[in-house]
Amino acid sequence: VQLVESGGGLVRPGESLRLSCAASGRTEDITTMGWFRQFPGTEREFVALVSWRDGATIYGYVAKFRSIVSRDGLTMNSLKPDDTAVYFCAVSTRNLGGLRSYVNENAFDYWGQGAQVTVSS
Repeated sequence: VQLVESGGGLVRPGESLRLSCAASGRTEDITTMGWFRQFPGTEREFVALVSWRDGATIYGYVAKFRSIVSRDGLTMNSLKPDDTAVYFCAVSTRNLGGLRSYVNENAFDYWGQGAQVTVSS
């Protein structure tokens, strides 16, 4: 599976941003798509995920109540300077049981190239 991200860039505080993640290859093997973000010098942080099969979702605390995730991508609203990071999409081809099993970057097999999101006035 190959993933290509798009949609990163510079936004002002309070604005929204949509990130897309186009999957190709053996997409029939995908079970879950996840989004993570990474600040310089830190590990990746969970943002949100969506079940590829039925669209069920889980949001991390950084995204809850202000984001929408789907198989097409991630939309984040009310962005703050603290949201400045590199955002990664990823997909898993594993069957790990409940959706909460995927709230960890180690559950994912393929990763996008990352999209820089900068929130600044």
